[in-house]
Amino acid sequence: MNPSAAPHHDGSPLHVSTSTPALGETVRVRMRVPQDWDVAAVRTRSNPDHEPRWSDAVLTGTADGWAWWEADVVVQNPRHGYRFVIQLADGGVWWLSQAGLSKTETLDADDFALVASDDAPPSWMPDAVMYQIFPDRFARSAAADDRPTPDWAIPASWDTPVDPALPGRSQQFYGGDLDGVVEHLDHLVDLGVTLLYLTPVFPGASNHRYDASSFAVVDPLLGGDEALIRLVDAAHARGLKVIGDLTSNHSGDRHEWFRAAWGNPTAPESAFYYFLDDRNLDYECWLGTRSLPKFDWSSEELRRRFIDGPDSVVAKWLEPPYSLDGWRIDVANMTGRLGTVDLNAEVRQTIRRTMRAVNPDTILLAESTNDASSDTQGDGWHGAMTYTDFTRPVWGWLSDGTGPAWVDAQGQTNAEPWFFGQPIGGIPGYTGGDVVEAYTRFTAGIPWRMRLGTMHPLDTHDTARFRTHARPGAVPVAVGLSMTLPGIPVVWAGDEFGLTGGDGENSRTPIPWTDRDAAAETIELYRSLIRLRRDHAVLATGGLRWTHVSDEALGFVRESEEASVLVFARRSGSEAPELPAGAEPLLGDLPPEGPAFAAWTVPGVAAPAWRAAS
Repeated sequence: MNPSAAPHHDGSPLHVSTSTPALGETVRVRMRVPQDWDVAAVRTRSNPDHEPRWSDAVLTGTADGWAWWEADVVVQNPRHGYRFVIQLADGGVWWLSQAGLSKTETLDADDFALVASDDAPPSWMPDAVMYQIFPDRFARSAAADDRPTPDWAIPASWDTPVDPALPGRSQQFYGGDLDGVVEHLDHLVDLGVTLLYLTPVFPGASNHRYDASSFAVVDPLLGGDEALIRLVDAAHARGLKVIGDLTSNHSGDRHEWFRAAWGNPTAPESAFYYFLDDRNLDYECWLGTRSLPKFDWSSEELRRRFIDGPDSVVAKWLEPPYSLDGWRIDVANMTGRLGTVDLNAEVRQTIRRTMRAVNPDTILLAESTNDASSDTQGDGWHGAMTYTDFTRPVWGWLSDGTGPAWVDAQGQTNAEPWFFGQPIGGIPGYTGGDVVEAYTRFTAGIPWRMRLGTMHPLDTHDTARFRTHARPGAVPVAVGLSMTLPGIPVVWAGDEFGLTGGDGENSRTPIPWTDRDAAAETIELYRSLIRLRRDHAVLATGGLRWTHVSDEALGFVRESEEASVLVFARRSGSEAPELPAGAEPLLGDLPPEGPAFAAWTVPGVAAPAWRAAS
């Protein structure tokens, strides 16, 4: 079925009367059906308390070839799912859920979902364009020259190539610091980003600092607490938000809590970790990495110190004078989980409750790089950093499957391209249809409100850089998609300079600030596509409807009643969209052939008025 001629509903304001309902509230939802469908009836099917409940939809009008059907849904659970069922005059039946259109019943997990919570995401979240910074490699201020090299570090000058093999992989130290970030904030403002995500700033025994030795202070190697205050103040003065990175799954083995507990079973901190012997010498750790002992979240004292209440770590860094605007939680998918134990929901809900008490206008994002749907239902995380719905499918569509050999942690040279740790023989080859199928599958279980907070990186500090394996001409296509699909676009520092890297460590190249002029064309590409996102509010909050799906091209429209934007992405060939009357190009004309990314403003959606609230 042509996607542009299929019944449609999504969670945007065009189709849902409110995205922030209270329990017991009646929400009006509407679906549009092609006017040439001979429809006998439309109903919604909800599942309150896991028992189906039906409501009849009313035909409220027709416009531009669509018939609009509206129904009332009473929100009875914190996550209240619903789907539409279309009964045709000839006896045919179609079901519509977030998984798409189906002739057979669909899963409850794939229902459209309303989230009943007074903890709505911050109003600035949908408009955010994120920029990820790895402090050791972003910029080094003059003050860094006066700081001693730590005992764990292998010092490197800014132009020294990254050493991807151990011990250099985690110990190579360039000395980037937070004042270095301050010195380049104008670059970020000029680029157009609005949200800075700092990987950990707490002291550790590695360049990545995910092995924290304390959560009480900012690493002196970064300039200490005062440097974080200077950075956040300077960013806020420029209209930028700043979020930090917390490791809730583990600490480092040098952490003060772990040092107090290791070999000391009577220490209060002994309950913070999973010790496996009577002497507290053996312990659970993250994926067998002994330097990262795993937290045991059954400990009330750990919760009090780390995540619960005004004296916790979570609260401290959100309060003045530090005033971070939120947290990204590292390894959120594993936090609180070990075998038969699953305290993940308790942890995320406690973190968010603490954040709300300090500043409700903060954001909480979860690293969950595979299927994030079960944890992203509106009870804690505002969104997820995941690779399943966007990153991996886009790589499969727009990569050529080749690239330079790369060196791994063991010093082995690999000719096979890195692909997110999956042992599948390199980067798979996808069609445009495969991209849409994967995108739909992995977003179907996530409420629309959370989808707007889902991060859409092309790459991060944990991955190879997309450009390393990109087809010729594919980078603008990929960046354009990240800026126009629902969710938070993410720029990993250095992408705008055209950096490459064969895996996560190889991608952590120090930013070549002296080569900024040579990267002017790439910087302008990012600047123009970020401007597209920021200039058109519908790209942040509008609905999503696919209009074109083929092997070589994808088209979709982000819609509202006020204005819409039509997007077209092509990896090769000469396909072009059928432009509606009134379409105005936003990025110049679409080239006649070859890879291309284009967008047009188109008139807002003509829809009948909502019925009066009952």
